[in-house]
Amino acid sequence: MPGRKLGRPTEHRNAMLRGLVTYLLENGTVETTLARAKEVRSMAEKMITLGKKNTLASRRAALAYITKEDVVSKLFNEVAPKYESRNGGYTQIFKMGPRRGDAAEMALIKLIED
Repeated sequence: MPGRKLGRPTEHRNAMLRGLVTYLLENGTVETTLARAKEVRSMAEKMITLGKKNTLASRRAALAYITKEDVVSKLFNEVAPKYESRNGGYTQIFKMGPRRGDAAEMALIKLIED
């Protein structure tokens, strides 16, 4: 599903994105590289859309991707109802400048507060 390979094998890339999406939904904000943030945005918005459907099938689909069960319950009970009247655009990405070690472009991705 991802459009970028991010310099990783498929399994590693998928595991990394699952972890970042889980962390974003758990804490509301993640600091990562810009390329990763753009990929995380895509998957996080899909998970929030599943949460808005609130069916058994959507809950199982979210459980198949998100790595923590308590984050899935938080998604369906707290996060998704906040965006009930919104049609997409649940996240924002802020560029933060280059990283000190390798000058990779850093970004902060966070859930929009209504």
